This record gives sequence, structure tokens and C-alpha cells, in this order.
Amino acid sequence: MYNDERNLYHYTYRRDGSEVTPPPTDDYQPAPQRHVQEMKPVKKKRTGLKITALALSCALLGGGVGGGVVWAATSHSSTPQINTSLRDGTASGGAPATVQLHKVDGQTLLTDAEVYAANVDSVVAINTTGTITSSNGFWQTQQPTAGAGSGFVLTPDGYIATNYHVIDGAETVKVTFYNGDTYEAEVIGGEEDYDIAVIKVDAENLQAVTMGDSTLLNVGDRVLAIGNPLGELTFSQTGGMVSSVNRAIDVDGIPFNMIQTDASINPGNSGGPMFNQYGQVVGIVSAKYTNTSSGASAEGLGFAIPINDVAAMIQDIMTNGYVTNRPYLGVTAMSMSDNLAEQFRYDITEGVFISAVDKDGAADRAGLRMGDVITKVGDHDIKSMADLTIVKKQYSAGETVTLTVYRQGETVEMELTWDSVPEEQQTVQQEQPQSGGNSGNQYGNGYTNPYDLFDYFFGNRGW
Repeated sequence: MYNDERNLYHYTYRRDGSEVTPPPTDDYQPAPQRHVQEMKPVKKKRTGLKITALALSCALLGGGVGGGVVWAATSHSSTPQINTSLRDGTASGGAPATVQLHKVDGQTLLTDAEVYAANVDSVVAINTTGTITSSNGFWQTQQPTAGAGSGFVLTPDGYIATNYHVIDGAETVKVTFYNGDTYEAEVIGGEEDYDIAVIKVDAENLQAVTMGDSTLLNVGDRVLAIGNPLGELTFSQTGGMVSSVNRAIDVDGIPFNMIQTDASINPGNSGGPMFNQYGQVVGIVSAKYTNTSSGASAEGLGFAIPINDVAAMIQDIMTNGYVTNRPYLGVTAMSMSDNLAEQFRYDITEGVFISAVDKDGAADRAGLRMGDVITKVGDHDIKSMADLTIVKKQYSAGETVTLTVYRQGETVEMELTWDSVPEEQQTVQQEQPQSGGNSGNQYGNGYTNPYDLFDYFFGNRGW
């Protein structure tokens, strides 16, 4: 976690501190590298805890099991089955009004009311329960917790997308539909680095959402969110414009590429869908920024994960229970700094310092050594771990990239082919950094070196 008081943007969602659209086409070009704006730390509202600057989109009611940030994808049926009956309403003058339920075809512009009518049956409220362990320094106690979030239906047979932090630590997950039907849900899997998860209910003939293309969004486009604000105001729709695309923000030390919007987003909206004017899902509602480090208030700052960034991963989780093609470098690393430069007598102060290399891993095969500093991946300059995290998300296991490395005062280049994250490490992400390699000494990193102890305590292992 980045806890520097100077960070303006930063928040955390941790307890301590259908028809899936295909993945982006081969000619899809990732957004250019951007400066990462960190979110100010926020305390989750568990029993006795307060939500501060950046409120998590999923309310932690009475002690929060989860929070929220994701979107999802539809899968099995070729076309979502949408009821074509009329939904009655009331015109402003008191005369009966009707909203025609349109088929979401990606071609027809819909009114806000039509978007809601076409999709509300595909949105769910999620309520979770669990326990947390607290300590007063002398003994530990366990307290029951409850959390709330949102989600949306991916497939007619019950797969539902939500945020990872909505279900993280949950012992029970309950899903409620617009018609009042309630189901116990099974957690299929999730990816913490992207804050996405898939759950499943035992149901049939559900109405799945239709996926859109988040790369087509422009600043000024209208977007809508349906969700479960405050865990109580279920199936509420809010609207606004796209305020920014490809906004880089930091979430508990993990850089995210976000859609920024001024649509009203509140705790409980986490994991819910963001729709375009065609009624297609283009994002997964994430978070709301409420004030600055100086205490000045801010309004109209909400964020959603672009659907194109996670569509293939959602499908992977549905099929395998985890993301099988997430790239893995096989190093223990940390951001280069003035102190490291002075300690090792380097003449650079930016980049990613490699303090250990997994034997026979991707980095080892490429020729990366302990003490190297990665300064560029492909055409992207790397100044810190945050930069490397963002760039790494643009690749999949098996792809090859050129690394530019500082080594003993010289610059060298090497070709690296990404490994995939080992299955046993899929669920071990940020709370417990992954082990940096096979056991080879008392530090368990495969290398015998005095600096391994420093790395063992301070490095980002299993990278």
C-alpha cells in the first residue's frame, strides 16, 4: 500500500488497512502510459470503522465483508432473452405512460428509461456475511460482518459478475433479483489484481446483459449505472457523462485503468454494471472519490473498470475458476529510489530494482539478474513498480516483449516471454505477497545472497 501523505488519490478496500464478448482484437492498442494518480487511504465501515475520503462502491454495512469494483460478461446464448412486454409508468401530467422494452442490439439508441427497463432484470443485489478477527493487543475476538454490493447476469444459467472485494472473505453470498427471487450463490473464482469475480446461482432462463465496447467511449458520452446504493436502495439507476477515459488511479497499491464519470455512485454500487446509451455494459462500477487530503470536498468523481480490460478474464474464470493467462515475470522487485541508488552506487534513481530471480522462470530464461534495474518494457518507460504493473496488465502469458535493463552502468536489452502465474498462487495477491521462487536457502527464494534477506522483508515477491 502506498501510504505517502503526499498522495492525493488513493483508497483501499481491504479489511486490514450471458454472453461474453471476445477479448480485444489483435489490432487493439492499449492506452498510452499515464501518470498514476493515487487515491487517498480510506477506512472501511466495519463495526466501529468509518468510510473516509474515497468511499468504496460497495458498502460495508455493520462491518463489511466486501467492497466493490468489476464488470462482467455474458456467455452462452447468442442473444440475451429480453421480455418484450410493456412496463407501465406514470407521465408527469398524471396520464398513464409506458416504456417500450427494446432488444439491446447495439444499434438502437435508448432513452434512460428504456435502458433501465431492458436491463434491470439482469442486475442483482449482493449481500454477504462473514467474520473478522480483531485484537486489542492481549487477545483476539471474532465478530460477525455483513457487506453489500451489486452484480450482473452473464449467462442464462446463473453466472454473475461482480467485484473481487465484494465477495472477498465472504462465508455466505446471497443474490436478490428485481422480482424478489433470492438465491445462495457459489463463488466460482476471482482476480484480485483486476478486482473481478464470478459467482453462480442455481437458476435457469435468467436474462443476461449485452456487452459493449468500452474503447468506443468518448468524454461527454452519457452512461448509466444500476445497482444497490447503501445496500438498501436496491435497483436504483443513476446517470451522468463520461468525464475521462483511460484514467489511471491507484487502488491499494494496484494501478487501475478506469472510466471516470460524474454519475452518482455510492457504497453498494460496487460490482454493478455501467451502461452506454445502447443499453450495453461498458464498465463495472468501482469507486467514488469524495474529498482531498486537505479536506476539501469533491463531487461527481466516480470510476468504473472498462469492460474490454477484463472480458477475457471473466470468461477464463467462468471456465477454469481463475485467470490462466495472467503474465508472470518470476522476480522479486521494488521501485528504484534515491536510497537504493546510494546503497548500490547506481547512477539512476528510477526503474524497477530486481532483488531476486526465480530459477528457470521467465526472467531467468531471459537473462535478468539480481541487481538489474528494468527501465523500459517494450516502448513503455518504467519508473516504478506502479508503471510495471500497468504495463504488465497489457500482456498475456506466452507473449514476448523486449526489456531494457540498466546493469552495472550500462544499458542492455533482452527478449522476455511471459510465464503464467502458477495456479497455487492465483489467490495470493496483495495481502500476502507471493513467494519469489523455489526454496533454495533459508529465505526461500532460490538464491544464496546477503541481499536476499533485505528482499525477503521488503521486496514485492512472486512478481
